[in-house]
Amino acid sequence: MRLVFAIVLLIGLALAGTAVYMAQGFIATTQAELEQERAVRAQLGPMAAVYVVNKPLNYGDPLTKDDVQKIYWPANALPETIFQDEAMLFPEGETRPRYMNRQIEAFEPLLASRVTEPGVQVGLVVSKGMRAFAISVNAQTGVSGFLQPGSYVDVIWTGTAEGGGMTRQIENKLRVIAVDQTANDASAGQAIVARTVTVEVTPQQVAILAQAQSSGQLSLSMVGHQDEPDADVTPVDTADITGVVAAAPAPQVQQAKSCSVRMRKGQDVVEIPIACTN
Repeated sequence: MRLVFAIVLLIGLALAGTAVYMAQGFIATTQAELEQERAVRAQLGPMAAVYVVNKPLNYGDPLTKDDVQKIYWPANALPETIFQDEAMLFPEGETRPRYMNRQIEAFEPLLASRVTEPGVQVGLVVSKGMRAFAISVNAQTGVSGFLQPGSYVDVIWTGTAEGGGMTRQIENKLRVIAVDQTANDASAGQAIVARTVTVEVTPQQVAILAQAQSSGQLSLSMVGHQDEPDADVTPVDTADITGVVAAAPAPQVQQAKSCSVRMRKGQDVVEIPIACTN
């Protein structure tokens, strides 16, 4: 009997020791994970609740409360116009919806620049004091269809000047606000051969571009977003392309001045040379 009691006691102690060992391992693992989570939170800093869309939305789609949800975002990396307050996104008593200004993917943050004001339909948006001007293009003059709203372009005019062909840059780094009838970037990455490209310009630039388009051909050259406008571009004529320099006009030889008088002899009129007095 004592032997059985001793065996049971030993088994109990073994099981207890195993349980303690396993518990210590679990506690140590949990503690390590907790410390790791605290380190990540320290790197992220404080978090803020912001609104994101919960499904893809296309240009022109209405925005409803069912399309958004709140997630936590690092408070030190919040975009300036991000929506955090429901009253700002969906004003109380306002029944008219906002509309999407551009395509947006699921769980992208909702910014004021991506939606219209309540009740305002989407359309071509032009900055204050600026104008929209449409330039006729094709595959060659429109950068093979790779222009998109938000791109920047130089405008090159080709026509006749001073009796010969000439090409010159007339405007630089104009912002494209529409391609054909598309004013958003939903087709970004896809080449679309457009017939018109609409740029944002000043009223004075409208006059320049209208005159240039009616007197020659306009071509567009894409400009990098980080490039500075470069107005110091030398005009090019046919001689610059061919290398043939037009011959200078032959000098005119001034003929000696001659003087004469006319005298009538009978029925005939005779011209008699005389010395010039001046």
